[in-house]
Amino acid sequence: MLIKTIHNWQIPESKATSEHVFLNRRKFIAAAGFAGIGLASGIRPAFAETDPTAGLYPGKLNPAYADAGRKITPEALNITYNNFYEFGTSKRISKAAEALVIRPWEIAFEGEIEAPFKMQFDDLIKKVQIEQRVYRHRCVEAWSMTVPWSGFTLKQLVALAKPTANAKYVKFETFNDPEMAPGQKPSLFGGSYPWPYSEAVTMEEANNDLAFMATGAYGKPVAKSMGAPIRLHLPWKYGFKSAKSINKITFTSERPKSFWEVLGPKEYGFWANVNPDVSHPRWSQASERDLETGEKIPTVIYNGYAEQVASLYDGMKDELGTALFK
Repeated sequence: MLIKTIHNWQIPESKATSEHVFLNRRKFIAAAGFAGIGLASGIRPAFAETDPTAGLYPGKLNPAYADAGRKITPEALNITYNNFYEFGTSKRISKAAEALVIRPWEIAFEGEIEAPFKMQFDDLIKKVQIEQRVYRHRCVEAWSMTVPWSGFTLKQLVALAKPTANAKYVKFETFNDPEMAPGQKPSLFGGSYPWPYSEAVTMEEANNDLAFMATGAYGKPVAKSMGAPIRLHLPWKYGFKSAKSINKITFTSERPKSFWEVLGPKEYGFWANVNPDVSHPRWSQASERDLETGEKIPTVIYNGYAEQVASLYDGMKDELGTALFK
């Protein structure tokens, strides 16, 4: 008799990517909602045609991350439902985000590294191995989506920076340009916000295989509304930890306070690991709303990635406890 073990992150087979799609890369790409180079979906064709890195995508599909156990969220929905406060407090900032100028895009590397340096994004992308991964995304606001990202592991970026033994944390910052991003203007709501947006992780988290620098999605360069040209994605943490449009990376010995931690330390803390048993001060985290269907889905610890990341937090009960928002 065959006994099938169902993992806590799995959903019914009827909602998962089918086996024949998983095994056939071309069919998988079509099912994921994106086409190969020369077969643009029509949502952002001009950007895909002019971006000098467009030929790198979608990248080789990593079989270990080919199926997140949920249906991939349609691209048209994904790129038009985003938190990107630089361009406004509404989720519908995709048109406003088109003002984001992403060429040239220079990234500064600073702090506890062998020597500070700056590098153009188009040069950086040539030094890493681009691959494709399908990840869940869980917002702290209790909604979720599933995204076919392209990019490279954060640990490749760490190796490129050559941190010293003093480096304990990696801090990510985005741009600060009120003329380009109206949300950063003091005349609107930017006056009390600690721009630029920043987030940070430990070196151990940064070197975990799940931590990903996303430069593409849906088989082409990542949309501006999603954080072009380069953003972080940490699928086991709430989405606010995944900083967008990064142009500065600092290695530090002291734990930084990030953007939302400064604004609401009791609601948006440093760790922010997905945990259904720990409610946000203003709402439950026990379930999440699927962005496409509106269906309520039970949330699982670490967003279903406990096998890969739980060991990072062994022995940290006093530090973590239930206060993931402090």
